[in-house]
Amino acid sequence: MSTASTPRTKTPPDAKRYYTPAEVEAHNSPYDLWLSWHGHVYDLSVLAEERKGDPLLVPILKNAGKDISHWFSKTGDLKTCVNPLTGSLIGYTPEGRFLHVPPPLPRADWDMYNVRVPWWLDKEQYCIGKLGSKTRKIIIKNTLTQDEHIIEVCVEEKLSAIQDRYMSLNAHAKGYMWKRLGTLLDMSVTLEENGIKDEGITMEKLGMDEELYLPTIHLYFSDDLTVA
Repeated sequence: MSTASTPRTKTPPDAKRYYTPAEVEAHNSPYDLWLSWHGHVYDLSVLAEERKGDPLLVPILKNAGKDISHWFSKTGDLKTCVNPLTGSLIGYTPEGRFLHVPPPLPRADWDMYNVRVPWWLDKEQYCIGKLGSKTRKIIIKNTLTQDEHIIEVCVEEKLSAIQDRYMSLNAHAKGYMWKRLGTLLDMSVTLEENGIKDEGITMEKLGMDEELYLPTIHLYFSDDLTVA
């Protein structure tokens, strides 16, 4: 029998999905609250609603939409420090103690057994995908309609995932052939693997505006027009 937890997120989890920092930053309200740390993205919206008004939620709300990797060790657990009063290890919380962190001193209202898994370790319930390590911009031009869009993508994304992003701008995106300089692109690999190099660093070194030289992907209408 499976013991996997049921995800408690407003956004459907997808272990293969990559998000840009800008996408995470857009979810910065108490009822639409995303955070990222150590390369993953978490949706804490449901948890924030359940604990509305709890003062221990304040440090989390203050960082909504941000990366909080500095809160945690490389193992994913909360960083610790030595309590100067007791000499024991306690959670390192420079912005104030937050939800599921034990108090620095014993308290009658704290029951450690009520917290089976702290939220920062509960990937099954709150993790919705990965955070892209780097982003880049590309131009997608529809040769049928002459529409042109600049979109930001993660360097790890396969072209099929970029196509999914573009679906919000063109619901018929899967009914087109995707080409670069006349060559049909492989939708199962990344831009880099398709030979579309990221020239961002080079442009920066040369003092050139990267957005003036973005690579363009051309979409050509095909007979197999589908709507996802």
